[in-house]
Amino acid sequence: MDERLIAVVSGASRGLGRAAAHRLATMDGYQVVATARNPDDLEILRSKLALSGHVVEPRQLDITDGASVDALRDWIATRFGRLDVLINNAGILIDRHSTSILELPLEQLRDTLETNLIGTLRLTQALLPLMRASRAGRIVNVASSMGQLAEMDAGTPAYRMSKTALNALTRILAAELAGTSIKVNSVCPGWCRTDLGGPEAPRLPEEGAEVVVWAATLPEDGPSGGFFRDCLPIPW
Repeated sequence: MDERLIAVVSGASRGLGRAAAHRLATMDGYQVVATARNPDDLEILRSKLALSGHVVEPRQLDITDGASVDALRDWIATRFGRLDVLINNAGILIDRHSTSILELPLEQLRDTLETNLIGTLRLTQALLPLMRASRAGRIVNVASSMGQLAEMDAGTPAYRMSKTALNALTRILAAELAGTSIKVNSVCPGWCRTDLGGPEAPRLPEEGAEVVVWAATLPEDGPSGGFFRDCLPIPW
């Protein structure tokens, strides 16, 4: 039996997802399955890890496509027989900061929710049965402070609402899994210098990935059903 902890990272071809997958793959005892819509985009991650003697399993995954999600699930079941860590990182931001919610094209909202909420739920539903075979499953939903009701503001309304909904998913799932060894948390990586965050962001992806990896590697007595930034709880 493979004693390594099996971790899936969605959206691992760039930015925060790539940084989190790289960090986890260099840790002892973890086998990372890095996923992207185009698996060729994972070559940078794979080759960089190979230089330091580490291995990552690149796989195709489009979380908006049920057949793609099912194919990943079936491959993991055959290859490993279980899943220990799921990092739900894949997401999109397609509405502008200047967009008023009164002028938000509803198609943009649908597309954003289809990926950031429904796609994340689709992947989680498919892979959770494999996580029940884990000694200690961890689900990490990469959210954002832009989805905090406590600090809600105007701008990019579709993205904000999708991340608020993602936090609701975290709370519901954590409540349903209470009493099991599976922990579910939302994390905010902060404003990171990624394709989504832009070049003026103050944090490197590697800095933002720290809280992601922290939540993915929580000990048995770690929290569940929380929202964290810099490994500290923040308001919903």
